[in-house]
This record gives sequence, C-alpha cells and structure tokens, in this order.
Amino acid sequence: MDMKRDYYEDIEVFSSGTVLFWSFALFAFLFTLPLYLPSYNIYLFNIILVHVILAVGLNILVGYTGQISLGHAGFFAIGAYGTVLLMTHLGVPFFAAIIAAGLIAAFFGFIIGLPALRLEGPYLAIATLGFGLTIMHIIGRWDIFGGRMGIQAPPLDIGIPQWGLSVLLDSDVKMYYLIVVIAIIMVIGARNMMKTRIGRAFVAIRDDDIAAEVMGVNLLAFKTLSFAVSAFYAGVAGGLFGFVLGFFDPFTFNLILSIIFLVMVVVGGLGSVLGAVMGAALITYLQYDLLKNVDEMPYLGDVLVWVSRKLFTVIGLENFNSIMLGLIMLGIVIFEPLGMFGIWIRIKKYWKTWPF
Repeated sequence: MDMKRDYYEDIEVFSSGTVLFWSFALFAFLFTLPLYLPSYNIYLFNIILVHVILAVGLNILVGYTGQISLGHAGFFAIGAYGTVLLMTHLGVPFFAAIIAAGLIAAFFGFIIGLPALRLEGPYLAIATLGFGLTIMHIIGRWDIFGGRMGIQAPPLDIGIPQWGLSVLLDSDVKMYYLIVVIAIIMVIGARNMMKTRIGRAFVAIRDDDIAAEVMGVNLLAFKTLSFAVSAFYAGVAGGLFGFVLGFFDPFTFNLILSIIFLVMVVVGGLGSVLGAVMGAALITYLQYDLLKNVDEMPYLGDVLVWVSRKLFTVIGLENFNSIMLGLIMLGIVIFEPLGMFGIWIRIKKYWKTWPF
C-alpha cells in the first residue's frame, strides 16, 4: 500500500523513482526541443507555455476554489502593459518588472475577489466580465498605454543594463528557454500549493463554503487570496506574452480571450494542474495552428471549403475555428466531465490492468 507517513511526502516533487525518471525525461525533451523544431513551432510553443501558466493560475480559482472568472484577459493585459511600461519608462530590470506587474495584477485580483463574498455563479461571472471590459477600454483611452494604436515591447533583456550587465534574448529560441523555466517553476509551485493548508482551504470552499467557514476557514482571506494568486499567474503570463508578440493593443485582450482561457481549464479538467496544462496546450494548438487555416487541412479542408461555398461563403471558413472549439468543449462536458485529465486517468488505469 502506498501510504504517506510524513507531511513532506505529500508535497515532494518526485514521489517515486518512476516519477523522477519520467520528469527528467520530460525536462530533457523540453530543453532539447529547439534542436529539432522549426522556428515557427518554437514561437507556437512559447505561446503554449504562456497559456499554460495562465491556465494553471485560472484553475486555482475556478477548479480548486469554485469561483468563476470571465475577466482574466484584464489581468493578462495588466501583466503585459505593466511589464513593458516599467521597463521602458522606469528602467526596471525584466525580472523585477514582471514580478511587479504580477503583484499589480494580484492587487486588482484581491479587489475583484471582495465581491465574491456575496456573489456567486452568474453574478460573479458578470462582475469579473465587467472588470475585464473596463481594463480593455481604460487602456485604449490613455496615451501612456499607447491608446488604441497599441504599444511596442522593447528588446527582451533579462540582465541589468543600468549596471552594464546585458543578456539580450533576440530570438524565439532564446525566449523559449526563459519561458519554459518560468513555466516549470510556476506549475510546480501551483501543484505544491494545492497540497498545503491554503490549497485544502480552497478545496473546502469549493465543496461547501458554509461548512468550510464553520470549520474555521476564513472566507474573506481565502477567497480574495485565490483571486490574487490566480491574477498573479495571469500577470506573469501577460508579461511574457507581451514579449512573445512584440506588439499588442487593447483589443488583443478582449472578452473572447477570457472565454478561451476558461475553455482551456474546462477542457483540460477542473481541479487538476495537469489538466490545465493539457487543456492550454490543446486549445492553443488548435487556435494557432490546426484550425488557423482550415482550408489547408488535409482532406477535411477541401470538404469544409465545399460546404462553405454551398451553404455560406468562403469567408465563413474563419468561423470554423470557433465552431470547432465549441464542439470540442461540448463533447468534453458531455462525454468526459473530468476533461482531458479524466481521459489520462482512464489511460493509466487501462495500462495498469492490461491485459485484464
């Protein structure tokens, strides 16, 4: 029987030799990926890793604490604009700037978390939606943020140029190594947080907030903390996303983006760090690669073009991206409520009992 006899066994990163082996195999794969992939795929992986960070943070709020949010594009925007402006206007080094932008996003997350004490379900969703739309329009009207014309990210220098220590990341490959290290740290941090008293309090609130309060869980502290932590993850992800794109405007962080973030978490599996990673990877791949040019898809592309010409217009092919994402989400919810994480559990159980 696999019995834990110590608290630290519950939060250790490598719980067994098998986990240690496959973890190092995964790290080796991630760090050697640029050696055998073209540059565009590295750019795609950078976006996937950024979305992984955000989805893991959003899953802390939605999956573990049971608080819905449709405003995470706002926190994402705060991270992107905050990091770039701190570096360009105040000369703050990159790592200090991205942490500060994450903390600013966390502060706004704390403020947005206060209504969660009285609101839940669709009412909380509307409140967070209003925040996301407000951030988008404020950014679009202030000249310091570049207005509606957007803002250009400076060259990514992770050193301290003011001291003559410059480490310029001027390619997607160099940027990839920075992002993958940050993503690994934040995913492991989220996984271990859920094993602590804070994580257990989040889960208790999700299951029954009244019972959790009776047992001594401070709802004010932990609900606002879950919003703050989730917003911090979104802020850090936004800071990285700004440099991956190089140029962005307020409309990059629209309502649809918040919905897509929520889709990542639901498709991956609520209440699972691994599920959030898988959901972010799948939805980002579909959006930025497989469904980006549906007319170029082998076999299926010709069929979709024919259907579009017969029933709609060829321009309507652009809508197949949203249609496919919606169908995938419906299929997951109907046939596998645990999402991709549930499918992964089924696969593991099958091979553990194979061939019986």
